[in-house]
Amino acid sequence: MKLYGYWRSTSSYRLRIALALKGVTPDQIPVHLVRNGGEHRSEAYRRINPQARVPSLALDDGSVLIQSPAIIEYLEEVFPDPPLLPADPVARARVRAVAAIIGCDIHPLHNVGPLNHLRRDFGQSEEAVSAWIGRWISEGFAAVEALIDDEGYCFGPEPGLADVYLVPQVYAARRFAVPLEAFPRIARAAALAEAHPAFQAAHPSRQPDAE
Repeated sequence: MKLYGYWRSTSSYRLRIALALKGVTPDQIPVHLVRNGGEHRSEAYRRINPQARVPSLALDDGSVLIQSPAIIEYLEEVFPDPPLLPADPVARARVRAVAAIIGCDIHPLHNVGPLNHLRRDFGQSEEAVSAWIGRWISEGFAAVEALIDDEGYCFGPEPGLADVYLVPQVYAARRFAVPLEAFPRIARAAALAEAHPAFQAAHPSRQPDAE
């Protein structure tokens, strides 16, 4: 199994956490998103992932999976222990909702492509870009804060899918200097997860391509 990713990519980070929680250790193949105009845009990488995004997971049979939500769902089906989702359908939907807020509503708006579009095509200053990032992270986190539990991880005493999404998003918020004082539940859940060995192993600073 081969994992194509980038050390600081939020979506790569969440997939690394899921893999570590499942006890799956793929070979890591770095795809630099900045060097040489972005290695993900090369023809060689497009043959692996036509969308030219990370992460991609190449299975031993030659199949290639793309998009972190789809890959994590695959891992949950093929490696069911430990589970990332609760058994109850309503509880599963609650967990998936938090993951979707982060993965669909927050993360895409501070991805490198949209931010460069703001700078290049709309002439926005770095101050304006930072304000954009802060607005969407804060707005999304306000919803997450209201939805997760008062103690433990996001939902319960063991880490799950919501935590897999939350921790990389907190990392991104810190990177972009977004204040987090208004989100004590998020801070609690993130701190608990960040002490877990699987989350520590997946941290960007511990990746072979970390800079």
